[in-house]
Amino acid sequence: MSLQLRLFGGGKSDAGNLATSGNDGGHAIDKSRVLAATAAGVITPLTPGNFGSIRTAPIVPAPRYFERDEADQLKELAKEKTDGARQAKRAYQSLSKIEEADAKVHKEHRKYEGVVAENELKKVRSNAGLAKKLHGMRPGYARLGLGIDKAENDARVRIDAIKVKLTAGMN
Repeated sequence: MSLQLRLFGGGKSDAGNLATSGNDGGHAIDKSRVLAATAAGVITPLTPGNFGSIRTAPIVPAPRYFERDEADQLKELAKEKTDGARQAKRAYQSLSKIEEADAKVHKEHRKYEGVVAENELKKVRSNAGLAKKLHGMRPGYARLGLGIDKAENDARVRIDAIKVKLTAGMN
């Protein structure tokens, strides 16, 4: 498959369906599809997320003493979690940048689609203008056709008259 077909799609064009689709100015814009989330799980007012959190260590409900090995284990866990938090921060910053880039691409693609839609209207309007012009020419073509039919008929009458004279002259 060619690159152009992969980028822009292939197969039959819908252009031929425009004339028969009852294009009367209606629309097929489904508001629920326009306003639908771009992916499952995305945060919106209708899907606010779960407000979950992270808690590595349980809450200590009251003051208490810790044993040395508990304190050592907590210190090691704190180091791991501190590094994990640093890496999580880097990852979330990267994810945020990716989201921002995705949003820019999405926005620019919608602008492009708007330009395509506007120019499609211009093209279809041009097609409609040509169709009107061609319909206006139909009576002229009909007159030309009648003129050809009349010329053919006149020629046939003259030929028949010549044949009559020739057959009368031979007898």
